[in-house]
Amino acid sequence: MVNSQAAVLIEDLRVRRDKHEVLHGIDLRVPPGAVVGVLGPSGGGKSTLLRAIVGVQIVQSGRVDVLGLPAGSAALRSRVAYMTQGTSVYDDLTVRQNLAYFRAILGVARSEVDRVIEATDLGDVADSLVETLSGGQRSRVSLAGALLGSPELLVLDEPTVGLDPVLRGELWRLFRTLAAGGVTLLVSSHVMDEAARCDRLLLLREGEILADDTPAGLLESTGGVDTEDAFLRLIERATTDVRGVS
Repeated sequence: MVNSQAAVLIEDLRVRRDKHEVLHGIDLRVPPGAVVGVLGPSGGGKSTLLRAIVGVQIVQSGRVDVLGLPAGSAALRSRVAYMTQGTSVYDDLTVRQNLAYFRAILGVARSEVDRVIEATDLGDVADSLVETLSGGQRSRVSLAGALLGSPELLVLDEPTVGLDPVLRGELWRLFRTLAAGGVTLLVSSHVMDEAARCDRLLLLREGEILADDTPAGLLESTGGVDTEDAFLRLIERATTDVRGVS
């Protein structure tokens, strides 16, 4: 593979947990400025893959380059942001206080707090305690924290889990705006109807990539009526192939 113009480049990535191999030789190339959906059922390896890209996952073998540097490099700390599944904010602080705290840790300009509050549409609740916010607002606070310092790569693990369709739509519109500004986004989800919002789809099951394609390309190659149907067809093909080999 050639790593020029790749935001993320992965070759033969293997991760073990105890005696169980979680990722089985993953290969992946993510172009800059793309919104890539990492889709698949819970337990399929999505979070492990994202942690490896961020550089917080111990890997057994393989290569993981991010923005031209090995994942986890000190030089990437201000260029890569990671939003975990659980909201990583303090309930007893206001939105603005949370962001001011994270800004100080990152060492970025004070003006960043106002910028990310505006970007995530949190102005009306900026001085409210986080514990008083709705689930969607709390998710936006976590996202605002990830946006501090204008990272080039955003890695978002299940950012819309538990949100209603309206709130999910609002977050996805924000993701598209960020991508239009040149930010690369990796967004994991087990909600298949979010697939159409992505530029590219990575379908992961049991630690293996079943497909890496555009939404349209995935439907064309499988004959599926939607992404969920396409995913089920891919699983059926993989199962059939295994049975054929055995």
